[in-house]
Amino acid sequence: MGVAPPPAWGRITSLIPRAMGGNLDNKELTPGAKLYLPVFVAGALFSCGDGHGVQGDGEVCVTAIETALQGRFRLTLRKDLRLDYPRAETPTHYMTMAMDPDLDQCVVRALRDMIVLLDEKRNLSREDAYTLCSLAADLRVTQTVNGSKGIHCMIAKAIVHG
Repeated sequence: MGVAPPPAWGRITSLIPRAMGGNLDNKELTPGAKLYLPVFVAGALFSCGDGHGVQGDGEVCVTAIETALQGRFRLTLRKDLRLDYPRAETPTHYMTMAMDPDLDQCVVRALRDMIVLLDEKRNLSREDAYTLCSLAADLRVTQTVNGSKGIHCMIAKAIVHG
């Protein structure tokens, strides 16, 4: 799932996930989840595909159990959110995502974005948010197959909201 990239990027494939989304391969994006994407062009130009029936964290072998997609999507423009990278929300967790050829850079990005999210939700200092991430957030490998690796950082809403 993704939106059109910034025009300066030119024409690119959606196979490699980037800031605009694309082939996210995140098994947490199931019915009831909310995906938040930065919008780079008027109208966003949302698209989706590459549905998976089953996939582990860290899709490692080019494919999962591929399936058709059928569903209802509600698209809402959130002018109150200023995002550089995708975020998501499940019924139980907040999630930040990062994609980069270097898995270490993914970790840094996902954690930094989670620290920002925790400040937004709880008004925590950066230091307190960083400590909370160390205690309660989970870093998961999203995928490693597309030339650009992925990490998602998850924290339970029950922990964030006490």
